[in-house]
Amino acid sequence: MNLRFGYNTNGFAHHRLNDALVVIAGCGYDGVALTLDVNHCDPFETDAAGLRKLKGLLKALQLSLVIETGARYLLGKWFKHEPTLVSAMPEGRKLRLQFLKRTVDMAAELEAEALGFWSGVRSKEAHEASAWQWLVDGCHDLTNYAKRAGVALAFEPEPGMLANSLATFDRLKAEIPSDTFGLTLDVGHAFITETVPFPATLAKYGGLLRNVHIEDIKGRVHEHRMFGEGELNFPPILRAFNEAGYRGLINVELSRDSHRAPDVARRSIQLLKQWSAKAQASATR
Repeated sequence: MNLRFGYNTNGFAHHRLNDALVVIAGCGYDGVALTLDVNHCDPFETDAAGLRKLKGLLKALQLSLVIETGARYLLGKWFKHEPTLVSAMPEGRKLRLQFLKRTVDMAAELEAEALGFWSGVRSKEAHEASAWQWLVDGCHDLTNYAKRAGVALAFEPEPGMLANSLATFDRLKAEIPSDTFGLTLDVGHAFITETVPFPATLAKYGGLLRNVHIEDIKGRVHEHRMFGEGELNFPPILRAFNEAGYRGLINVELSRDSHRAPDVARRSIQLLKQWSAKAQASATR
């Protein structure tokens, strides 16, 4: 099969970025999902020279790139992921949008395949209708900016956030028809929130896919688990991606496993390749 696998650097929180990239490449991944963070290409600290060095390293390691924007405390020291596009305070929404536009600039410079982002959690102070309009407005603004920069956006529905399922992505996409505005599909999230078989989901959204996350899930609980520690059957999932013609990166996302990152990264790619081979064999019978 022609599937391409990457690894999210949020699972290498205890490594320097350059060291993480060397390990990821050494494990045999095709690319990396770079979560811009305080110790991984901080967008508020990295200058043009730093981006050029990073671009050179990615090229030397033959790693394709997706940019991720889900750092936990990059914008605020007290509350995880805050502020967001749906924060009650206008200055918070403005800061998030400024950050996202900065990451678009970085994605363009680094020739990233896509830039992933999400809505955020609606606070109790924000009326749902108001929060939804803030999200639509922010996505419109960001989409226009990304279109001018030639960067593909990949919006991720996230359980627990305002846009928490593919149904809410449909609602948002209806407001933002631009081809620049695409989808990040998280396999575990789909298992939690969706009711149709996974191949049917891919058949519906394949043309909008710009980025994919993959991990195991147990009991429909939103906790990313190492492969084999949950309930997902991965050979049919990988076969579905191949049959849908998806050729972007499929990125392992195991942010809670940074304490054992090299071992988990190595074992993950071994399993994904084994399951890909199994899926290919079953498809040719």
